[in-house]
Amino acid sequence: MEYKQRYEEWLNNPYFDEATKEELRSIKDDDNEMKERFYTDLEFGTAGLRGIIGAGTNRMNIYTVRKATQGLANYITKSGNEKKGVAIAYDSRRMSPEFAQEAALCLAANGIKAYIFESLRPTPELSFAVRKLGCIAGINITASHNPPEYNGYKVYWEDGAQITPPHDKGIMAEVKAVEDYTTMKSISLEEAKSLGLYEVIGKEIDDAYIAELKKQILHQDAIDAVGKELKIVYSPLHGTGNIPARRILKELGFENVYVVKEQELPDGEFPTVSYPNPEAEEAFELGLKLAKEVDADIVLATDPDADRLGVRVKDKNGEYHDLTGNMSGCLLADYEIGQRKELQGLPEDGYLIKTIVTSNMADAIASYYQTGLIEVLTGFKYIGQQILGFETTGKGTYLFGFEESYGCLIGTHARDKDAIVATMALCEAAAYYKTKDMTLWDAMIELYERYGYYKDDIQAITLKGIEGLEKIQEILETLRKNPPTQIAGYKVVEARDYKADTVKNMETGEVTTTGLPNSNVLYYDLTDGAWLCVRPSGTEPKVKFYYGIKGTSLEDASAKSEVMGKEVLSMIEKML
Repeated sequence: MEYKQRYEEWLNNPYFDEATKEELRSIKDDDNEMKERFYTDLEFGTAGLRGIIGAGTNRMNIYTVRKATQGLANYITKSGNEKKGVAIAYDSRRMSPEFAQEAALCLAANGIKAYIFESLRPTPELSFAVRKLGCIAGINITASHNPPEYNGYKVYWEDGAQITPPHDKGIMAEVKAVEDYTTMKSISLEEAKSLGLYEVIGKEIDDAYIAELKKQILHQDAIDAVGKELKIVYSPLHGTGNIPARRILKELGFENVYVVKEQELPDGEFPTVSYPNPEAEEAFELGLKLAKEVDADIVLATDPDADRLGVRVKDKNGEYHDLTGNMSGCLLADYEIGQRKELQGLPEDGYLIKTIVTSNMADAIASYYQTGLIEVLTGFKYIGQQILGFETTGKGTYLFGFEESYGCLIGTHARDKDAIVATMALCEAAAYYKTKDMTLWDAMIELYERYGYYKDDIQAITLKGIEGLEKIQEILETLRKNPPTQIAGYKVVEARDYKADTVKNMETGEVTTTGLPNSNVLYYDLTDGAWLCVRPSGTEPKVKFYYGIKGTSLEDASAKSEVMGKEVLSMIEKML
């Protein structure tokens, strides 16, 4: 069906509400906007839905949410698991409560019980709730750190991780098969409750989640010794982290926690930032201002669904340093594995898990502690998949897992990134190092001295709309057909193509397999421990170029990284 026909169908069909039609009437003279909204269906990908809020088949609205939920319900029913129920959480974004309610009522109409949180909750708590309640699946309404005009719909399976094969493909097929919006089921809230298919959850899950986090503490002694002295500035960036992050810190004994007032309360407009990403400098402007006023030791910010944590740490000269996701991940990995070894000893089958775009310092940490290292595709669900594998086979013990995009998991209570447990652990580590007369920055420098001065970065280009999507695919295909032999003075040693499942030795021409699932990703191993990886974003209209080098000092690493960054930008410009 042509986009104009789809537009007319939505405008004239009595199934669609008047507010939707009014919005569509406002674009009747804007052919390009009409096309963007109706040229395709908002794609239900391997992570679910994510898109701009608005009327249309290519937008996030109650009808596209209902369609996704109907497809999920069909899959659950066909797999014979409709008696297990589905947990639902949502964040502070526009329409998040409405979308969560829509999903719950669609599930109920299909005879599947919905456990819906009473108010906004972090992503990791949804992951925890799925397992705690014995659900077959979970739904989280969030667009993570995207700009305010976006929202999303993430699906989790019974292990608490986002869906992976074969469930992702199965659910995608069921969603795609729902072609007629008028066939989708829904019932009233009153009917759902009367049937016992709608249950509000809250405090009981909160308490159980916090209790699990406390089990991960290694040095309560250090918190007892200096927790009252340590000064922490925290910002939830208008999202879900405010209550749980402050609660866990308070209950453990951290008394000097200063919350950034301007960013404390939930607000889907995210008025203090252009987009609520703890990776961005602007996200820390207000936090650093407060930190300087109170002389804070560390500054923390969680994204709206509290699965990512951004960090700034103060050195002994009073200067604040930005810890990238790779830096904070490696700092926590070394602390968690190192202290566990010292206090309890490490299991023989222990593993550190990282993604393919995560720092090679992780490899050095695993080697130092003589643990196993597993590398997975980008997406924390693949780390969750490894934990499930350990559980089902009885072989392998999870020690720590992280990815470069500011996300890690300590413990196995959840199967997604958990910025609440990361906040807790980083403050614990700060207390531990303080008892050794060290700052977290001192600890970071110690890591560099031990493992090498690794520096990792990323260049991304945004290409919106239909043309942008085509251009992103064109860039990948250009590189696929003409792989570089040299990048920024580094020779390409191996070229990995995860779509073709090939690893080519550039010197011998020998080709082996990647051993990982099919994915539209290209990776180049370079000389001297350097690397470059190219992949389209799974959540934004971007193509990302990740890269890493190893230097002999902070200055040397920065210089080498700068050269690599310029070369990458030059590569991008040539392909545009």
